Amino acid sequence: MDRVTQRAAQTAPALQILPDRAPLEMPVQSLAKDGLRGAKRKLAAGRAARRAFVLATTGLTTAFALWVMGAILADDGVSLAEAAMLGLFAVLFAWVAFAMASATAGFAIQWLARDLEPWRPQPILFSRTALLFPTYNEDPGRVLAGVRAIRDELDAMGVVELFDIFVLSDTRHQAIAQAEVTGIMRLRDALPDGGGVYYRRRPLNLDRKAGNVADWVKNFGAAYESMIVLDADSLMTGDTITRLTAAIEADPKVGLIQTVPAIIGAQTLFGRLQQFACRIYGPIIAQGQAWWSGDEGNYWGHNAVIRTRAFAACAGLPHIDGRHPFSGHIMSHDFVEAALLRRGGWAVRMAPALAGSYEETPPSLVDMAVRDRRWCQGNLQHSAVLPAAGLHWVSRLHLLRGVLAYATAPLWLAFLGLGALVWAQQPKTATPDDTAAFSGGLFALTMALLLAPKLMGLALVLRNRLWRRASGGTVRLLAGVGLEILVSALVAPIFMLMQSRAVLDVLAGRHSGWAAQQRDGGELGLRKAWRQHRWHTLAGLAWSALAFRIDPMLLAWTSPVAIGLVLAVPLSMATSRLDLGRVTRAKGLFLTLEEAEPPLVMARAAELRARYDDEAATRLALDRLFRNEAPAYTADSIRPRVRVAEVA
Repeated sequence: MDRVTQRAAQTAPALQILPDRAPLEMPVQSLAKDGLRGAKRKLAAGRAARRAFVLATTGLTTAFALWVMGAILADDGVSLAEAAMLGLFAVLFAWVAFAMASATAGFAIQWLARDLEPWRPQPILFSRTALLFPTYNEDPGRVLAGVRAIRDELDAMGVVELFDIFVLSDTRHQAIAQAEVTGIMRLRDALPDGGGVYYRRRPLNLDRKAGNVADWVKNFGAAYESMIVLDADSLMTGDTITRLTAAIEADPKVGLIQTVPAIIGAQTLFGRLQQFACRIYGPIIAQGQAWWSGDEGNYWGHNAVIRTRAFAACAGLPHIDGRHPFSGHIMSHDFVEAALLRRGGWAVRMAPALAGSYEETPPSLVDMAVRDRRWCQGNLQHSAVLPAAGLHWVSRLHLLRGVLAYATAPLWLAFLGLGALVWAQQPKTATPDDTAAFSGGLFALTMALLLAPKLMGLALVLRNRLWRRASGGTVRLLAGVGLEILVSALVAPIFMLMQSRAVLDVLAGRHSGWAAQQRDGGELGLRKAWRQHRWHTLAGLAWSALAFRIDPMLLAWTSPVAIGLVLAVPLSMATSRLDLGRVTRAKGLFLTLEEAEPPLVMARAAELRARYDDEAATRLALDRLFRNEAPAYTADSIRPRVRVAEVA
């Protein structure tokens, strides 16, 4: 195919396989004025005491730690550097204390709850729901396997006629787009009357994923009471989908219900560590947030059910005026959509007890950093949304926490630098006993706050016989948690530098682009690992030399940071390896409930994806046998091992 023909194929109208239009107006909302103030609904009260507990615990703990830090620094007055250090310490410690207070609430709720939920009958549904799969340059085999596996579950439950599935493509890569269309047509041919599976590819990627979903709402939203938004790597059981749909039908005040996805399908050591941590520690964190959030919950952009008319009326996202990179379309749309839904009087809730919701994770530290870079730009942009008129204060808190999720990285870096400066200015005399005691106590308190959520999650799993056995038994579970804590401690300073670099890039106006996420493979060779981590290694060596020159005790106190940075290259290489992932699984380490008993939807999706890849390989062989030209797509070419850094 020559270049002109290729360009013509890329710009030609894409094939659309769609039902009749059902338009729904979706006005763009104003951040400067709350036009829906008169429509606000009075939602459930009674959260004040819960929020007071979390905030008071955070405030009192931070005040105590700040007093101790002040006592350590104020022997001979407080210098400018020490005052700045105290300010940073207050922000950073409060960040940790808030997470600890929220997790403690989640732990208490789960500890007092029954181990197993009582059996509940399948709910009866009365409305039609759309399942949306927005996709951008993703492996069609993964997407279509998920579509078919979910539809098969709904069919087995006898409710499939109430659900339509839309694959909403923003794909720019022509070979992948061809594979999407071919796969959709084959899938529809295999189902009676197309099976309610539809496909639309937008000619222009206006406003990315948010624009993709909004385009569907404007054209088809009126035909569906609710929509369940999924990602390319999302899976849900049929039972979870029906219960989500029934829950939003049952309460006319609810605009959105967010599930808490468990990570599945990890193969590399890094992925399996993330999967294990999510399963062991994630439930108490999610339960705690749901407990104090109440009707002012949050949205994570996928694996959630949304009332379509509420979304259309309240969540039309505006473009932000001002200076780049905070201007333009809203990139991390989910937090903002949740805040606007709540502003419009709709409840936004989380459902941490509802199992059967799944997603995948990046396979390596480098791939996690690439995803984080994109999220960083979107979350920092929320600083321009924080002053929006009419938002609930809890919605503003969610937005602020999203900003701090990335802003804390350079703050930690600055805190370390100020700490070294203050340490260097101290007289080289013996440390008073009370100062040493204060320092040791503050360090112990900080470590306790950081580790307590993990230990509480571990306690819950040890208490539950089913979870304990699925995790390999008590000994392997304890070993897995210990190793996960060790690796997390070593990786943390690498993430700190990566996120600090991302924040600086955003502030400098460098755009993150829009690349498809790496979901398979991920193994790093020495050359790539060195290219990605050389500055981290050099920073670790430089810090070690500087800290030792100032005072060997400073190096001892900060040794976790130094060791993690110096070992960045081998650590990143080792955790990206598939063989180490297989070895740990064979040894019973980092096991999860979904690995012990894979849900049917997960097993079905894996089977369908393997079949899709086999068919793609067969088509490649036939192409080479009968034609003297390159095939349109192959199983490898459509899986984005090398990212396509195209920006619409």
